[in-house]
Amino acid sequence: MASYGLNSTDDLCPIPESLFGQLYRSHPNGLPELVATIPARTRAMLAMFCYRRAHLHALSLAIASTCEESDLIDAGGRAGAALYELARQSGSQAADVQESGRRKISLAKGPLWHPAPLEDDYED
Repeated sequence: MASYGLNSTDDLCPIPESLFGQLYRSHPNGLPELVATIPARTRAMLAMFCYRRAHLHALSLAIASTCEESDLIDAGGRAGAALYELARQSGSQAADVQESGRRKISLAKGPLWHPAPLEDDYED
């Protein structure tokens, strides 16, 4: 069975569950202080761990913004380099994230589907 570049440690969070819970629940203003307590290489592994999970994408960007490019590349290869670039892009991702750390939900303003008119294809 091919592993496609992932190893068994990719599914394991690199920090204790209690600390991860604190990060997840922390207010964005307190996040940098909490992230600063994590060693640089572990922080890069944590950013990659979160990056591979869609619901943690905003958290991964916040953590990656505190990482050195070389640490992210060591932790994730090309994906680490991409995460480094994403984390440093000007406010486009940050503008989509609410204070809670979740992406805003936008609702459709018009019909999502326009059904074709019904036509009779048979003769009576």
